[in-house]
Amino acid sequence: MNSKACNRGMICVAVAARDAAGAERAVRQVRGRVEVVEIRLDAMLVPQVRRCCDLLEPPLIFTNRPQWEGGQFRGPETERLAPLLEAAALGAAFVDFELRADPGLRGRLLEGMAGSGSRLIISCHDFTGTPTEEELGNILQQMLASGAHIGKIVTMAHSDLDVLRVLNLQCLAREHDFPLIAFCMGEAGGISRLATLYLGGFMTYAAISEEEATAPGQLSLARLSALVDNFEQAAALCR
Repeated sequence: MNSKACNRGMICVAVAARDAAGAERAVRQVRGRVEVVEIRLDAMLVPQVRRCCDLLEPPLIFTNRPQWEGGQFRGPETERLAPLLEAAALGAAFVDFELRADPGLRGRLLEGMAGSGSRLIISCHDFTGTPTEEELGNILQQMLASGAHIGKIVTMAHSDLDVLRVLNLQCLAREHDFPLIAFCMGEAGGISRLATLYLGGFMTYAAISEEEATAPGQLSLARLSALVDNFEQAAALCR
């Protein structure tokens, strides 16, 4: 993959390993080919935040996704928050927390981030469909009011119109100078995972391999990288 284009969003590889050593082995395969690594703590037998920070090069995103938003964590919310607070205290580049979670817990996370250099990604996932334009706008407004540094809206697309509604959120986000991750899951949403990179999207996600995808329709890094290279080569010919 070519070096990051100046007008392109970042590519993050999502890693769901059972422990920090497994995460390091996975990331070793793609070292130098991604800008960010997401560690899915909910996939670990025991969250190993500090060990991940020791073994992996930054920038890192720490996510501890609950079952009610498509993740594997099933325990109490305060228990889910603890390793995210640890990540913030250690200065992780990003911590992901759900918009639907208790605002009080979000407040604790933001307090823990103060002065640490960490940034909060406030996320919202819909694994069944794509809300209406008005509903998507309301979600984004909630994110703007949440105190988070970055928003993430990911929906399941069943048509090209679903994809267009989600990508169009970048217009509103730009008006507020709010970095936004926005794309769609599913077969119909595949194009959005590439397009968002060039339409103002802060970041898109890829898997180490298609077998290790952490969301429906998530492309492997190899496939996404090939698409990026082909697009940028074609764009260069048109200049």
